[in-house]
Parts: sequence; C-alpha cells; structure tokens
Amino acid sequence: MKKFSWRVILLWTLPLLVVGIFLIQGTVSPNTNSLGSNTASTRMTYGRFLDYLNTGKVASVELYENGRTAIVQAMDPEIDERLQKLRVDLPANSPELISKLREADVNFDYHPVNNDGAIWGLLGNLIFPILLISALFFLFRRSNNMPGGPGQAMSFGKSRARFQMEAKTGVMFDDVAGIEEAKEELQEVVTFLKQPERFTAVGAQIPKGVLLIGPPGTGKTLLAKAIAGEAGVPFFSISGSEFVEMFVGVGASRVRDLFKKAKENAPCLIFIDEIDAVGRQRGAGIGGGNDEREQTLNQLLTEMDGFEGNSGIIIIAATNRADVLDSALMRPGRFDRQVMVDNPDIKGRLEILEVHARDKKISEEVSLDTIARRTPGFSGADLANLLNEAAILTARRRKTAVTMAEIDDAVDRVVAGMEGTPLVDGKSKRLIAYHEVGHAIVGTLVKDHDPVQKVTLIPRGQAQGLTWFTPDEEQGLISRSQLMARIAGAMGGRAAEEEIFGYDEVTTGAGGDLQQVTEMARQMVTRFGMSDLGPLSLEGQGGEVFLGGGLMSRSEYSEEVASRIDDQVRQIIEHSHQVARRIVRDNREVVDRLVELLIEKETISGDKFRQIVAEYTEVPEKERFVPQI
Repeated sequence: MKKFSWRVILLWTLPLLVVGIFLIQGTVSPNTNSLGSNTASTRMTYGRFLDYLNTGKVASVELYENGRTAIVQAMDPEIDERLQKLRVDLPANSPELISKLREADVNFDYHPVNNDGAIWGLLGNLIFPILLISALFFLFRRSNNMPGGPGQAMSFGKSRARFQMEAKTGVMFDDVAGIEEAKEELQEVVTFLKQPERFTAVGAQIPKGVLLIGPPGTGKTLLAKAIAGEAGVPFFSISGSEFVEMFVGVGASRVRDLFKKAKENAPCLIFIDEIDAVGRQRGAGIGGGNDEREQTLNQLLTEMDGFEGNSGIIIIAATNRADVLDSALMRPGRFDRQVMVDNPDIKGRLEILEVHARDKKISEEVSLDTIARRTPGFSGADLANLLNEAAILTARRRKTAVTMAEIDDAVDRVVAGMEGTPLVDGKSKRLIAYHEVGHAIVGTLVKDHDPVQKVTLIPRGQAQGLTWFTPDEEQGLISRSQLMARIAGAMGGRAAEEEIFGYDEVTTGAGGDLQQVTEMARQMVTRFGMSDLGPLSLEGQGGEVFLGGGLMSRSEYSEEVASRIDDQVRQIIEHSHQVARRIVRDNREVVDRLVELLIEKETISGDKFRQIVAEYTEVPEKERFVPQI
C-alpha cells in the first residue's frame, strides 16, 4: 500500500477545509437560530405597529437582531380580533419603544444575537492568510535543503565549499601510484602541517599555495584527496566554477566568506579544483576587465597574499590549463610551488596497474608489465578504465578471471572505440584489407618506424579497419627520420590503393591519414626546423580567442616564406608517398598473401605479420618490444 506523507495529506486537506468553511459561512445565516420557529410570514409596518400599540391590541413583543426585528402578537380587527403573529422591521434608533411597551403593559422579551455567524466569518477571513503563510513556510523550508533553491536567495554570497573537520576521503599516499615526484612535493606539505617546528627552526616558511598542473586523468584530484586524508587538519574543497554567478559581487563575496571560515579553522587546507574557471588572465577578453569573473579573481589574489595575509592556510589548486592562468596568480607568495603531474612512464604505469588490480580477479597468465609496455601515453584514469573494461568483458563472457584476451579487447575499445559489425561485402572488405596491409607493410619495412602490433578488419568507432603500432620505448624526443617514417607509414594505405586498384579507384578512407600527415609535415617545417628553410620556428602555439590572441593575429612571415613553407610541406609528403608506393610495388606478392590471410582471419598479430614478410624480404632490425598476444 502506498504511503503518503503528512505534507501531502495537509496539501489535500487544507483546500477542502477552506471550501467547507466558506460554504458553511455562506449557508448558515446568523439569524436562523435566533428567530427559530417564531419567524412570522406576515409583515406589518412600523407605523401600524405603533397604532396597534396605542389602541391596546398588542399582546406581546419579542425583539431579535439587536432590536431591528420584532415578532408581535396582536389582535387583528380584520379577522375578528384573533391573535396573529406579525413581523415588524424596527428603525435603527427607537429608544422610546421600550418605554411605550412598558406604559402599555405589554409583555416583551429580548433575544440576543447568536455569535456563531461571527465566528464562522472570522475563520473564513483568517483561513486564507494562514494557508498562504503555511505554504510559503513549507516551500522555503524545503528549498533550504536543496542546493541553489529559492530558499537560498539570501545566501548567494556564502561560500559553497564542502567542509570537513577531519577529512575522511578514504585515500592515502599509498593509494597514489605512478607520480612519485609529485607525491614527494606534497608529502612535504603534510609534514609542514604536522611538524611545523621542524622547518620554522631553520627559518623556513610554510608554502602558501601548491598548484597541480597536468593533463586530465593524471591524478591531480586524487593527490588532493590523499593530502586531506594524510594531514588530519580541517579541509575545504570547492570547484573554481562555484565562485562565479550571474549576480555582480557574488563571487568575491564567496571568496571572502571562504577565507573567513578558513582563518577560523587554521591551520587548514583549501582545495580549489579547476581553478582556471576563475583564474584566467585579466584584461585579455573582448569585454574589458570589469566583469564578474575578474572581480572574483582580484578578491582571490588579495586573500591569498594581500595586506593581512592568510597565515596557516595552505591552498592547493588543480588545473590542466596552466597556460591561461593569470601571471599574478602564478607568482611566488601565492602559488609557491607548481607541481607537474604528467602521464606516467612505464614504471609508473606498472605501479598504477598494480593498485587497480588489487580488487580484480586477474588470471596468472596476465602480465601487468606487458600491459604497461603496451599502453604508452595512458594516464592513470585511462589505466583504471582499461582494467574496468576488461573486468566487464570478463563478466559478459562468463569467465571467472580476466585474461589477456579481455585485456587486448579492452585496449582496443579504450583507444579506438566500441567494436562494430564485421564486414561481409567482398569488394569493400578486400579494399580495406589492402589499405590496412599497406600501412603495415610500409611500417614494417621502413627502418625507423614503430613495429606493427596487430592488423585487423574488425571495425571500431569510425574506422572500418585498424593497424596498430607499438612504440619501442618512451619517446619524449622524436628524430626527423622517425617523423619521416611515420609519414610514410601513414601514406601506406593510399599507396596500396593506388598500386592495386589504380588512381581512379582511390577512396575516402585515407582522409584521416592525410590530415595527420599534413599536420606532421607542417610542424616539421614551421616549428622544428626540419626542412630546407633552415632551423627557424615560424609559427608558435597560437593564442586562444578568449585571451584576445586570435581576432587580430598577424602573419609571422612574408607571403614568399608562406609559399616556400607550402612547397616544403608538399615535398616531404610527396617524398614519403613515393617511398610508400615503391615498397608496396616491390612487395606485391607478400602484400597479396597477407591480404588473403587477413580476409580469412580478420586479424593478424604483429609476430605473424613479420614472420610472413621475412619469408619474402629482409625486415630491418629494430629495437622493439613486441608483446605476446
């Protein structure tokens, strides 16, 4: 049976009660109980009543309604002097009437007015205001418990920060892996809070702010949770977007309120996530500097290192857009330390995988070291998602433990997207097979290219087929020969289409490859100085429009240099294109065999691919790690 709360019952009962009261008020006359059965149907004028009174024909009089109505028993001469009840409407001011009744020795009686009608009238007049006030009370009481509700209209200037006297985040430094350098910096902050005398004894001061900088998913927020869990001091957490509202002055008021509460609980920690929402550069936008966000930033700068200071308060902020932050926010005295939280290296990835594998059933055949080597460039969030996807696939396939098959499929899913329906059309399938084998054969036979991991015709995401390459090591620096090899490998698909089917039969499948190739070649010319133009950097990173650096940008070189840049880009791409076509043309026999095998199996591993190619030609020696799949 469905249960109704007392509020719902009240909302249904009050309107019915109001309607009932008004109905009763309208139907119950205040005179009904007073007149009762003595109500006379025959009326008599007041003058005739006085004539009857003077002639002694009135036997008795009963007064009602404060003396405004009388029921008179009188002898009517028209009906043989018989007594008859007559109703008389008396004038408002007739004080002599009582005297005349006494002089005529007429029995009279006074009936007071029944107050029931007044009570109902009073209730009817009061019930609507009471109902309105009650409804408003319940509305504001309910909205006060809802974030951003109308009940909080008077609390816009209050801080929205979540406060914990002893933060119980459930995360400690042992739960954070893969970013050891950042951990060391922040562990020192915790030591500052726990043992300040250790540093103040030698004249060291507690840093006022720590800025965590890094790509998304690298563990910046996780580090803040670990600091909160380890420090054991009051902890405030808020997002940068929660400062700014549509009302003028609200953001600055919230900043003041936040630091006021923090000073009352010092020493303490304040964590501001995504600080770039409020800390972007001032005065660079189109609308000038007098806007709400900039006023909020000004107040934040003053509170962090203003006239009064914020002794005992350590601010930790996180952002992945440090390039847009205001320079005043980045200076020493505000954010004294800027900690880079970058994507982990192979050792860090292995540690992260070990942390996330604790609560998962992993088969003994699975090597976390192999997974770490296969996932260069993955962030901590990517690795956590990878193992979670593998566990989901394991449950879907009704297995008891995660195997390498699920890991392999999870890597493909995370990188390329969800698996699609395999192709059945013979012509399209063969064309895509030649395209992917073209990538793989060129990547295998070019010396400085990354080794092939897998070639597949199983669609994933927007791609109808995929060729995977695994970097042999952590590549922080890339040589010109490696870039040229990558451009040639990317052109291998178009080269195979041209060599096998002819120029008139090339497809749009190489559209993404051409965009990638053009971008790499242009960066080689304009940023890395890897062309005949010489060691010149002709283009910067480029400013964003919201920073004012995109609307009136001017060219950094002349039209003649721009033409030479285009020529150099075209030469690099064309050279790599010819290399790719030559490789496909010279190895047509092995290409055809690989295509037939790929159509039959739909997937060829890197080891199998290189083994077949080695039967026909010599494969260049490459220092590489080839994972076992």
